[in-house]
Amino acid sequence: MSDGPTGIVMMNLGGPKTLDDVNPFLRALFEDREIIQLPLQKWLGPFIADRRTKKIQQHYQEIGGGSPILAWTEEQGRGMVERLDRLSPATAPHKFYVAFRYIEPTSETALKQMAADGVTRAVAFTQYPQFSCSTTGSSLNELWRAARRVGLADRFTWSVLDRWPTHPGFIDAMAETVRQGLAKFAPEDQDDVVIVFSAHSLPLDVIDRGDAYPAEIGASVHEVMERLGYGHEYLISYQSDVGPVRWLGASTEKVLVELGAKKRTNVLVVGIAFTSDHIETLHELDIEYGEVAHEAGITNFHRAPALNGMPEFQDALADLVAGHLADGVACTPNYGFRCPGCVNPQCRNVLKPVAPYKRTAVTVSPKNAQYPSR
Repeated sequence: MSDGPTGIVMMNLGGPKTLDDVNPFLRALFEDREIIQLPLQKWLGPFIADRRTKKIQQHYQEIGGGSPILAWTEEQGRGMVERLDRLSPATAPHKFYVAFRYIEPTSETALKQMAADGVTRAVAFTQYPQFSCSTTGSSLNELWRAARRVGLADRFTWSVLDRWPTHPGFIDAMAETVRQGLAKFAPEDQDDVVIVFSAHSLPLDVIDRGDAYPAEIGASVHEVMERLGYGHEYLISYQSDVGPVRWLGASTEKVLVELGAKKRTNVLVVGIAFTSDHIETLHELDIEYGEVAHEAGITNFHRAPALNGMPEFQDALADLVAGHLADGVACTPNYGFRCPGCVNPQCRNVLKPVAPYKRTAVTVSPKNAQYPSR
């Protein structure tokens, strides 16, 4: 048994809990240069957020008034730590803490609660299975900044679970959701189903710097399709591109239109990068793309269920953390290796790491000033 609880920080973007939260959430998103870089961002970011607020509020109204991502993350966290206490008694008890990027509970809130609970050993656990500097990277940078802001930079010994795109438990759980999605089609149609693995898109300037995200999405899809015996036609597409910048494609919306034009009437979409339901599954995939599919002539359009409260996924989360704690490493070998075009001096840091790790240097550039330092 450890002296105090081992803290597991579950990091994610989060989502507005109420309609009133939508505008501040969008403003924080569009003002964040670690997520998206816009010209004249100080002015253009709030302008885009304000213009989109009413539309996004309507979307949240249509799915019940707020994002369910906190409730699902908490359910996943409870299941994870229950299993962890059995899997890793030497590091028990374990407690989970949610750290969202733009909404409570934030990193500051999580860190303060950890200190109050007597945590000294902590794991920063990304809830994005596939690594990107814009998602995992920015969440970690904010976690370290928050620790300094609240005077807790030296309080915890940290390690980082920074990616898990091919973890067997995660892949098994994803493959099961695909099977459940395929079961929604009539038996005579199932062999004809095209599986569209849809992931959140990223600005192409992030990808051009050497970001690992597309490769890790592909790795996850490969493993899932192996579980399924490569028995269906499939492809990868990307969703949720907004703002006046170039985004990673192919666009999920355009892919559906093109499949309809090819007279493919049976399509299953799978949120390969999402670990729970939120606005991008419940509204964008189900409602918006459902309408696109219908208009394109796709008569049988379904989405594979999200992982949400699936016990097999909670098993996977616990197995990931237990193995990570047993390894005693600060991070994966590739975490400290910066993208070739990295200009952010904060990237790939681990605050007070549990073990040494190799971190490459960043090229000093005036562009570094674009990134937050507090």
